[in-house]
Amino acid sequence: MICQSHMLLGFAAIALISHIACAGDADHWPQFRGGCGGVADGAKLPLVWSATTNVVWKTAIPGKSWSSPVVWGGKVFVTSAVSGQAVEPPRKGLYVWRFWGTREADEYRCVIYCLDFATGKVLWERVAHRGAVPGAIHMKNSYASETPATDGERVFACFGNVGLFCYDMDGREVWSQKWGFFPTRLGWGPAASPVLHGDRVYVVNDNEKASFLAAFDKRTGKQLWRVQRDEPSNWATPLVWENEKRTEIITPGRGKVRSYDLAGRLLWELSGMSDIVIPTPAANRSLLFVSSGYVSNSLRPVYAIRPGASGDISLKDDQTSNQFIAWCDRKAGPYNPSPLLCGDYLYVLYDKGFLACYDAKTGKPVYGRQRLSASATAFTASPWVCDGKIYCLSEDGETFIVQAGPEFKLLGSNRLDGMTLATPAVARDSLVIRTFSKLWRIQGR
Repeated sequence: MICQSHMLLGFAAIALISHIACAGDADHWPQFRGGCGGVADGAKLPLVWSATTNVVWKTAIPGKSWSSPVVWGGKVFVTSAVSGQAVEPPRKGLYVWRFWGTREADEYRCVIYCLDFATGKVLWERVAHRGAVPGAIHMKNSYASETPATDGERVFACFGNVGLFCYDMDGREVWSQKWGFFPTRLGWGPAASPVLHGDRVYVVNDNEKASFLAAFDKRTGKQLWRVQRDEPSNWATPLVWENEKRTEIITPGRGKVRSYDLAGRLLWELSGMSDIVIPTPAANRSLLFVSSGYVSNSLRPVYAIRPGASGDISLKDDQTSNQFIAWCDRKAGPYNPSPLLCGDYLYVLYDKGFLACYDAKTGKPVYGRQRLSASATAFTASPWVCDGKIYCLSEDGETFIVQAGPEFKLLGSNRLDGMTLATPAVARDSLVIRTFSKLWRIQGR
């Protein structure tokens, strides 16, 4: 199991800031999936690497965590939960045979690490929280699964059982917001990452007691608004969707997918997801793609949603489209990996090692599920694309490279030592990959 200010000038500034790392800015990867749905425009990655080839550096990271690394210029940030007890990596694959979470330690520390991009040296580490473990987690979750975010002046780290913490780039604490422990379904623990957009940080925490979406001022930590959600536990990181008509905060959910405006007002909602919701949406300015694909459900949908919706836009049982839903495929949704939108194509990576391609505008299959490798049967990390190539990282630490476009063509694969569930970062023509105990920087020589 476990990618606003509000006067006219403010909106212009937001648009500029939010696009800085999305418009082919090859120096930065500032939040989960880069904030751009895994699209790394302008990057050049090597076609070949291994544990000894094209490795610039590898650095041991203590503890257990499946948060993704983020990059801003010369710094890499990553989080971890350090207990001081021996931690074994989880076994790969799905865990449909073991549902209940377990408590993995008595005490732990929530730690933020800052590494030098050039050398991999740890520049600083800060303990955001120290205390008793508040609850159980899924075997493939951790107490630090939320990916941090950065704007180049601050780094924001969310530990879902504790709160949100802000540090400057030199490791000085700026502010914190603590909300404490909320029970999750079957004791699986939280995982949704914070989302940075404009002058705000958005956090969604869907749990079994008091689910909420909240907006915080990134400079001061002041809570600007908080809306309660009639929603059980979910693990999907929200998406701020800048579309042709407005900007929306998209929150996938088991009960309903909901869209909010930047003041926290509900815009529209959609029911009809699978029982476990993990993937982050993908979008361009004209379509939003929301999915869930719990493997034990017959309903595993992908929805393509047009801008401008309002109210309840749910499909009836015999519908595959309506005024605001361009298309729906009820069997196409991924379980863990988020979908990847690349030009006219929507790529879906499935946990058991298949990749499928759909026409983004119509939903028609471009090619059906293609197996990446007979030996690669477990995928959790979300795919990414750069330089006309799609990258899919297995739990074994093997990255498969597929030609982008309407024809499935496997270009090769590269393997590192160690299991991984975390989605990598792409910046400065480098790939930063987190395995169970190490952070690696890969770059062609």
